[in-house]
Amino acid sequence: MTANPLDDPFYYLNNFRQVLDWLELRYADVMDETEHAFIRGFKALPQASQGLLVRLVMRKGVHFRAGKLGYAEIGDIGEAAQALLERGWLDECAPLSMAELFDVLLKDEILDAFGPFIDRPKGKKAEWLAALDERFAESRPLRGWCPELDERLFSLTVMGLCDRLRLMFFGNLHQDWSEFVLADLGIYAYEKVELDADSRSLRSRADVDACLFLHACQQRFERGEPLQAIVGELAALAFDNPWLQRRRGKLLFQIAQHCERLGEFAQALGIYRDCAYPGARLRMIRVLERCGEYGLALEAGDLAGQSPESAAEAQGLQRVLPRLRRKLGGPPVKRAAARPVERLDLHLPRLDPALSVEQCVQLHLHEDEGPVHYVENSLINSLFGLLCWPAIFAPLPGAFFHPFQRGPADLHHEDFQPRRAELFRACLAELDDGRYIDTIRTRFVAKWGLQSPFVFWGALTEELLEQALACLPAEHLRHWFDRLLLDIKANRAGMPDLIQFWPGQQTYRMIEVKGPGDRLQDNQLRWLEFCDLHRMPVAVCYVQWQEPGL
Repeated sequence: MTANPLDDPFYYLNNFRQVLDWLELRYADVMDETEHAFIRGFKALPQASQGLLVRLVMRKGVHFRAGKLGYAEIGDIGEAAQALLERGWLDECAPLSMAELFDVLLKDEILDAFGPFIDRPKGKKAEWLAALDERFAESRPLRGWCPELDERLFSLTVMGLCDRLRLMFFGNLHQDWSEFVLADLGIYAYEKVELDADSRSLRSRADVDACLFLHACQQRFERGEPLQAIVGELAALAFDNPWLQRRRGKLLFQIAQHCERLGEFAQALGIYRDCAYPGARLRMIRVLERCGEYGLALEAGDLAGQSPESAAEAQGLQRVLPRLRRKLGGPPVKRAAARPVERLDLHLPRLDPALSVEQCVQLHLHEDEGPVHYVENSLINSLFGLLCWPAIFAPLPGAFFHPFQRGPADLHHEDFQPRRAELFRACLAELDDGRYIDTIRTRFVAKWGLQSPFVFWGALTEELLEQALACLPAEHLRHWFDRLLLDIKANRAGMPDLIQFWPGQQTYRMIEVKGPGDRLQDNQLRWLEFCDLHRMPVAVCYVQWQEPGL
């Protein structure tokens, strides 16, 4: 029987050591001397000191009261901290701002230290902080603020360094050390993809610095700092890493959208014009229209219409270009009529307010011979993910960097499908001769619970899977899967809410549900048009609630 890693009280330390070994093997040329020195110094520490440092790195914040630290496997906290203090990785005299001090002290301790300056002793800490922050702008060590408080405060000085190591390991800063524990507990399980020594997301020191810079810019934007300075700094940098270029483009797009919402159209236009992120060109055209620059908007729209970047842009241009021509005095342009879609109109009693409108329709339409499932985007994505698992998790360069990836890092890159064209061709070929049924069944069992960007394990049951395999024609699956591969980011969403199967006739119907006042969104319209084009049975169900007592 395999031992549980969590049975070792130093399980978290073992995980941290694993990360350091991984980084030394794969990122030796990317790490600077400070990071190499940290790893050497860490390995030379006593185990208790190593454990304490890792415990603190994994906690929130950087200031910790010794009296609130207690770990049975570490023992005496003061003794374990001594080696860290000697190396300067902990500091007992770190200056604290008033806000930092408030994070450390209890309410009674704040009253003891600053009682004469607090007008409302029964008020909230946030109110006290606002008043004291104005009066005490300087920073002091804890003993400088509270000389009567007999307790040690340890301040972590290497959190920034450890964040850089975490960034190099995960390739991002949204994953943290808890990934190891979640995997050990079996909460998350990942496909084992073969990684070689060259598998890494950040290829140079410049990539690491650029990624940290972009993260800092994102935080500054979210804090509400002046946008002009952030945009200027972003525009001044050039990256040779396509992933970093895309990330910068996304941040600039978010900033431009924010400016647009504030009515700062000139700044929004300036950003959109130079932004290559998907959707920026269409937003620029719409902002030009809002500014009354109809001629410029039409010129940009006509240019975009010659080569739309996506189906979403083409759909948006179909709306905006006729409007612009009309505003410039051109003749009215009749918009192409939408394809007719079967319509269901239901008047239902609101029996249980806790149920969504989709669930109410599901219960109303469900019958023994025609079961209805609430699947939304989960079913088609899951079938695609199971059939094409080998292509999605192929160990290609630039796709997988560490053992905790839900999917390939290049999933939304323009070359995701072309790089795997032969692999996808082989997977989809199984639809032509019926092999796909056994393949999907086998992978449903063999891959159960493994993280995937496509498979929704929580929604996929054996009953649903069997009904889908029996009732969905291979030809229709092929059309859906091909469309997914055309634009994964856009086409993974917008699929109809419900699906009804008739296993006896091996037929089905998809149903998009709209409650009172709700209307079809653009991505839903595109899916409905696609289904109608390929003669897939789909309906839109419009629901009105019955008045009580009727």
